[in-house]
Amino acid sequence: MTALDLSSPVAVVGTGTMGQGIAQVALVAGHPVRLYDAVPDRAREAAAAIGARLDRLVEKGRLTAADRDAARARLRPADDLAGLADCALVVEAVLERLDVKQELFRALEDVVSPDCLLATNTSSLSVTAIGGALSHPGRFVGLHFFNPAPLLPLVEVVSGFATDVTSATRAYETARAWGKTPVACADTPGFIVNRIARPFYAEAFAVYEAQAADPATIDAVLRESGGFRMGAFELTDLIGQDVNESVTHSVWQSFFQDVRFTPSLAQRRLVESGRLGRKTGRGWYDHREGAERPEPHTAEKRQPPAYVVAEGDLGPASELLAMIREAGIQVREEDEDNGSRLVLPGGGQLALADGQTSVEFRDVVYFDLALDYRKATRIALSASQDTGARTVSEATGLFQALGKDVSLIGDVPGMIVARTVARIIDLAHDAVAKGVATEEDVDTAMRLGVNYPLGPFEWSRRLGRTWACSVLDDLHQRDPSGRYAPSLALYRHSFATEKREGAS
Repeated sequence: MTALDLSSPVAVVGTGTMGQGIAQVALVAGHPVRLYDAVPDRAREAAAAIGARLDRLVEKGRLTAADRDAARARLRPADDLAGLADCALVVEAVLERLDVKQELFRALEDVVSPDCLLATNTSSLSVTAIGGALSHPGRFVGLHFFNPAPLLPLVEVVSGFATDVTSATRAYETARAWGKTPVACADTPGFIVNRIARPFYAEAFAVYEAQAADPATIDAVLRESGGFRMGAFELTDLIGQDVNESVTHSVWQSFFQDVRFTPSLAQRRLVESGRLGRKTGRGWYDHREGAERPEPHTAEKRQPPAYVVAEGDLGPASELLAMIREAGIQVREEDEDNGSRLVLPGGGQLALADGQTSVEFRDVVYFDLALDYRKATRIALSASQDTGARTVSEATGLFQALGKDVSLIGDVPGMIVARTVARIIDLAHDAVAKGVATEEDVDTAMRLGVNYPLGPFEWSRRLGRTWACSVLDDLHQRDPSGRYAPSLALYRHSFATEKREGAS
């Protein structure tokens, strides 16, 4: 099954920001495009807005004047649904209400030809449920674009329970012909991106609710240590707290209130107060004119230790040993079967975040996971009230000697980056095991849809196949609510690896 021929008209119903963006994508790809909106004159206004964006593309040298003129000639507002009768594809981008979408597609079935492909751009509703209202649901598919549609490459092609393989394939190939990067997924709450991305927000909010760190510090650690483009607090301020919470709540409800997707009470209070982020001037941060941006916690300069004793290879943080030597600090290595850690001159220990807490041990400071310890500009350390001041000082000075800013946070298991990445890896394994998507498509979706530095399976391979399960096991022991219990898919993956390695 191939993509739609460029001579085939494409219709977009709903002419808000997303509808206009999808229409522009189809238009620039070369299709005749019809615009329809139930509100009078809105389709004509949308056509004018798209024309203005085409003008800007010409000004930036991204489109020739001739191509712009040809595209404008192919764009036509429709006064009613009957004006979409000759279309080969209709994409809906209207209000996120099941009854509204079902009513629209029932009406479209009476207008378009039997072989017309019908698609919804829903981000939170069930494709199966919307298509369930149709007489011929086999031709119905989800085409979930990301905003802004002309710029972001990812499109989730969602097959409902009744979607024909030929329909899904045609939608996939059409999206690819439009210059997009499509990924195929089954109809599951949140699809790929909004399902697997939940821990990025949830764990940041949980650390905040535990009073372990403030939003500015958590965001800085996610960016400067985790390698994420934005922190969870600044990103949700950009998205809109109401929008982000709505998606989280929808996924949670759709999974029958699964504890792994529980919404944040702190975010709920933010929404209730009307602090929705940039669009209202205040959210987690104050975005009003003249407001000062809060700075992350950064520790004062401390003296580095003269030496460290390395017990084990530090696992995912093994690169630190070479970095410490390069900084002129002596590394004494000792074989150790009981884990990996650095012993500081004062007798305290420094260990990579593993889901345990500092208070459980004598004089231990934990350091957080980093995407790349050489490139990281900030490292988070956590300690309990019982950790010795000398140990905290030596640990701080050590990382400062490596050129890092150091943020001291509270004694929370898994810290910030480690718990977030472990949970993302777990949800990814669970999704693939349940047939939602392939590993390759999951990694592609998370890199392109939310700009993660690595896909979950790329993270897993880099960190070691047992790492995430081990961290989550430790977290689950300290929070037995089920939120951190490793999925059966991750457990099988980890156990099979351990079994194979033990037999070799």
